[in-house]
Amino acid sequence: MGTLLRIGWTNLKRDRVAQALTFLLPIVFFSIFASVFGQQSGDRTPRIRVAVVDEDRSELSRRVVEGLRKEDGLRLQTGTSAEPDSPSLDRQSAEKIVRTGDVPIAVVLPQGMGAAFAERGFAATEPKVQVLADPSDPIASNMVQGLLQKAVMTSAPDLMMAGGIKQFEKVGGALTAQQRQAVAQWLPQLQAGAARGDGAGSGPTMGLGIDVIDVMRSDDRRGSLISFYAAGIGVMFLLFSSVGGAGGALLDEAESGTLERLLSTNIGMGGVLVGKWLFLALVGVAQLTVMFLWGRLVFDLPLFQHIPGFLVMTVITAAAAAALGMVLATLARTRAQLSGFSTILILTMSALGGSMFPRFLMSESMQKVGLLTFNAWALDGYLKVFWRNAPLWQLWPQVLVLSTLTVMFLGTARVLARRWGG
Repeated sequence: MGTLLRIGWTNLKRDRVAQALTFLLPIVFFSIFASVFGQQSGDRTPRIRVAVVDEDRSELSRRVVEGLRKEDGLRLQTGTSAEPDSPSLDRQSAEKIVRTGDVPIAVVLPQGMGAAFAERGFAATEPKVQVLADPSDPIASNMVQGLLQKAVMTSAPDLMMAGGIKQFEKVGGALTAQQRQAVAQWLPQLQAGAARGDGAGSGPTMGLGIDVIDVMRSDDRRGSLISFYAAGIGVMFLLFSSVGGAGGALLDEAESGTLERLLSTNIGMGGVLVGKWLFLALVGVAQLTVMFLWGRLVFDLPLFQHIPGFLVMTVITAAAAAALGMVLATLARTRAQLSGFSTILILTMSALGGSMFPRFLMSESMQKVGLLTFNAWALDGYLKVFWRNAPLWQLWPQVLVLSTLTVMFLGTARVLARRWGG
């Protein structure tokens, strides 16, 4: 028994891939999931990018904007770009950046808002603040609505109370100096309760009217979101099949001597790699097509309305995945190494890149890290096609990145394949 234990320990020490699968991969996944979901039960939440349009230009709207700016959970954009001296947003430009996915939420403070609160105070539910929302991120809309209520209560309670007193005096007559002093003493308690978000204080509740507007106006929202899940799962398994196909073929041919006979012909190592890459890319296109067709037949995924964009993203995604499979195949020395290393890499990329859960749930830093993965760019492209109804030319960032990765992967595979000669 002791001998068997020593043999097992020796084999584990020699096998770095097995060590990574045993100790490293669980820690990586634990860290990713804990970072994403652990923060949601605590005080920290991912910062939400919010565009703000101030149509009112009143003292109240100015204070509300400043109140929202102070919220740690929000990152405000009041100009057409992130530059501080950029022109102010209007309603049309704000809706545009929500539709294109630059921000998930835009808040429009309507003209007449300050005058209404000055006249009616807490009773002023018109005109309503408009929240232009992309419903693909349901968390952002609910969070921004709550922080809007808080911002009004904490930044302008005096303005609202003055309007409330004016409204009361129209019905009940003028307040005495003593009554006004009592109201003034109650204001700090109301403001502190609103800042804590617990509704403390026995006074009236704030009546800010909010309209949430779905700017995507999708006729088939459920089907469009299903396309995102199809892409996430499809890309992850596309990577597994590309690695398995490329690695199995090359390593088997190298062990059996078939690769050596191929290299003795005029095709050379470059031709062998390109031929296998083309085959894997074609299989990848077929694999993703079958996935989306199944989604169309069973889950009403709107495939046929987006055929051009689907074909562009599917071809470029399959090509890049096949090229990555060639890199891993030429890097590995044995099938065991290929299986272990590719499993670690693909699962990690899938978790960070959005194949397992949406990237908007992640913190800003993790979302930026996710852009280093193959999956994130592919999924962003499919999201543009099926959810945002983007024209083909707007896919250029995803096409450029995935094309560049394809060329880099193929070049790296050619360099690593020199160990076989040719």
